[in-house]
Amino acid sequence: MSADTGTATDTVSATGEAPAPAEPATTPVRTIVLGTVGSVLLLLGGMGAAAGVLDDPVMSADALSWLRYGHGRMFATLVVYVGFALMVWAWVRLGRGVLARRYETRPVLVAAACWTAPLLLAPALFTRDVYSYLAQGAIALAGLDPFTVGPTVLDSPELIENVHPFWQDQPAPYGPLFILLTKATVWLTGTDIVAGVLLTRLTQLVGLGLLLWALPGLVRHLGGRLPVAAWMLLAGPLTVVHLVGGPHNDLMMIGFMAAGAVLVLDRHHVAGIALVTLGVAVKASAAVALPFLVWVWAGHLSSTRWRAFVRACAGAVAVFGAVFAAVTVLAGVDLGWVTMLNASSRLVNWLSVPTAAGEVLHGIIGIAVDVPRDWVITVTRLLGTALLLYVVVRQWWRARDGGPDAVRRAAIALFAVALLSPTMLPWYLTWGLALAAGLPWKPRRLAVFVGVSAFMVAPYSADGETLLYVWPWMFLAIALSVLAAVSLVRPDPLRWAIRPVRD
Repeated sequence: MSADTGTATDTVSATGEAPAPAEPATTPVRTIVLGTVGSVLLLLGGMGAAAGVLDDPVMSADALSWLRYGHGRMFATLVVYVGFALMVWAWVRLGRGVLARRYETRPVLVAAACWTAPLLLAPALFTRDVYSYLAQGAIALAGLDPFTVGPTVLDSPELIENVHPFWQDQPAPYGPLFILLTKATVWLTGTDIVAGVLLTRLTQLVGLGLLLWALPGLVRHLGGRLPVAAWMLLAGPLTVVHLVGGPHNDLMMIGFMAAGAVLVLDRHHVAGIALVTLGVAVKASAAVALPFLVWVWAGHLSSTRWRAFVRACAGAVAVFGAVFAAVTVLAGVDLGWVTMLNASSRLVNWLSVPTAAGEVLHGIIGIAVDVPRDWVITVTRLLGTALLLYVVVRQWWRARDGGPDAVRRAAIALFAVALLSPTMLPWYLTWGLALAAGLPWKPRRLAVFVGVSAFMVAPYSADGETLLYVWPWMFLAIALSVLAAVSLVRPDPLRWAIRPVRD
């Protein structure tokens, strides 16, 4: 029998998962190979189309330099998107088998490893953030304050020229632990940008390891299924393509946050809060989870609710203060990064719900009155911030009974922060996903998740430039994402197959 088994009748219904299979679970070899081919194409196409180092010794050679220009670059870009399409196709096939209970956790982890491995060697995909990371580390290594000056102060063209123009004058918005890590990276690699990107990516794999450790605990507490959680979080394109392929420091941040949440749920409160604090020291977004984990801690104490809350809150503040202060001193920086947390708000894109509302409203108002777009967007962003505060506070208050429900509500709050902040970038969705993957998911909601995940590669080109206002491309991406979503619960939705669909 083939390693990839199952027909269209094995798939899930629209309201629930299929019953346990009559035959033993198998390893979907063809599906894993399909996704691996897609990942290799992302690697190869990225060498010409992605945000590669301008003085890359490999791609600057005469034999390969044509891939960076003209028709060669167009070809490389096509290879990137074909590779991504194959990976999503494989991911959806794998997801159908997981929901039909044909595949357990091990095959999902094998698939995730096979799809991730080629991207460890890839240039920065769909972003240039990693070059900003290296420049900020170089600033700290030079004895300057990365929270007050931008990369342009460096006397190193190799480090500056690869940073996106938007960020060249911007100080670092990241925490002291991440600055310490980038400082060490630059100390080891110097001005070798290729080595710096590879080492940054390897460093971020610490976050992937923490997620791998945390998922069983999250599933145990939140009631989901481990194969589904691993498929969503470890094998999905948001993690494989964006967080690893990027690479983005969000991977390390969510790893610390997820592992810390599990420890708190398991009554290792001090260790859990300490790990989440390390996540905050990478990127401040992890701080959203802390107040919710205080409720979990309080729920484990034998006292009245408010006495328990005060005790848990005091303990959490003490742990946070001690850990954060130690990391800050070790990194040799101050708290100046706090003032830069809204740096990304200068970016304007309609992935942010308030920003999208402002752009639509400006278009409607503009029919009758000429009003500056920035004014309208500022108003809708302020309203969005008010709504965000309401959602987060409401979820926090409703989490006061503690336990797994508090973690579930923390996930909701993190999704709200990603969607309702003035700026939203595709990989921000992994903040809430890091906790929510452990929940029980209905197939219809997973289909929506597939569609959103598939679309989230479209907003930016392979070299990190925005495509959100290239409307023909957006409409095509939305249509293909809907197709991917429907394919999770309805194999061959276009009815193109001559024989039964096999995953």
